[in-house]
Amino acid sequence: MKRKVETVMGHTLPEPRITATAIWLILLWVALPVLLVGALLDALVQLVFGVCTGLWCFV
Repeated sequence: MKRKVETVMGHTLPEPRITATAIWLILLWVALPVLLVGALLDALVQLVFGVCTGLWCFV
């Protein structure tokens, strides 16, 4: 469903879009915490069981 074109004082407003800032914020607020939690869980497994399961074990 297409939205009606919005105008302000005769000027047409641009359509909403994903910006570079939005992508950066998504990476910062979603991807980074997920990676940090995964790294902490891997470190905990390595300390408890002595088995490295992280990506850096294969490097």
